[in-house]
Amino acid sequence: MKTIGLLGGMSWESTLGYYRAINEGIKKALGGFHSAKIVMFSVDFEPIEKLQHEGDWEGMAAILSEAARSIQAAGADFLLICTNTMHRVAPEIEAAIRIPLLHIVDTTAEVIVNEGIQSVGLLGTAFTMEQEFFKGRLINNYGLHVLVPNEDDRKIVHDVIFQELCLGKIEPDSRAEYLRIIDALSAQGAEAVILGCTEIGMLVNQTDTDVRLLDTAAIHAEKAVEYALYKGE
Repeated sequence: MKTIGLLGGMSWESTLGYYRAINEGIKKALGGFHSAKIVMFSVDFEPIEKLQHEGDWEGMAAILSEAARSIQAAGADFLLICTNTMHRVAPEIEAAIRIPLLHIVDTTAEVIVNEGIQSVGLLGTAFTMEQEFFKGRLINNYGLHVLVPNEDDRKIVHDVIFQELCLGKIEPDSRAEYLRIIDALSAQGAEAVILGCTEIGMLVNQTDTDVRLLDTAAIHAEKAVEYALYKGE
């Protein structure tokens, strides 16, 4: 079994979900008392959140690259960044380490392509919905059509993430708003909607809607289990 490196804490609420999902996946695959071999570096999210809203991506890249080097030094065989937004600096992190990075967009795109889906909706932070590091990778590398909510709805999605979900707050009114936005994306032609923030799965899941949901955190964790157990190089 390979050792999984987790770069988490952004927020710790969703990193907790990664830890649980990966260990449950290993237990399901191997049985008995098996659990995952994990090296985790959980950062303090407060300074990173401030840098996000200041647009200081270089500063964030420096913090996370140093954390990634620590994970590598501790013996991890590959790395997961346990957040969608911070994949904005994935190239800088990859350049700082020698171990492979399991990219959250690629693992999600693999599921989309395998299901024959061509048009997807995308929910996430404003950074994820509006910048190119996520949707551009889906479009340019996988030929997908990506829809995002209108400006007002993007603000709702973003604010719920930072003002509620990252703080562990689950509000029924916010769930209703998210489901409304998901329905709107479906009406525009989205065959599935990507939950492109690792906290969103805390608020909505597949039992809440008939629209196909793609939870990036769950997909990422599942792929980490598969990669950890893969016997090839």
